[in-house]
Amino acid sequence: MRKLDSTAVLRLDYISCLLTVLSTVLIGKRYWHGWLLAGVNSVVVCVIAKNTAQFGFIPANVFCLGLYAYNVWNWRKAEPVSPRPRH
Repeated sequence: MRKLDSTAVLRLDYISCLLTVLSTVLIGKRYWHGWLLAGVNSVVVCVIAKNTAQFGFIPANVFCLGLYAYNVWNWRKAEPVSPRPRH
């Protein structure tokens, strides 16, 4: 298996930073899509952790993935369904 070089990990850091900011803004605006971006960010952090041998980040982010999935499930379930207009 090929390891990522330091520049690829650095780019993942920037991607993670962008995903963190975007997901925080979306969640703050009460968009459930923010939880999906946060989940993608947790996967990116796990990849960074694996490739930099910082394995302590992996269990925390796997836990966060479960939490995000739970939150998306609840937010999507709680969304009010707008009635269809009658013609």
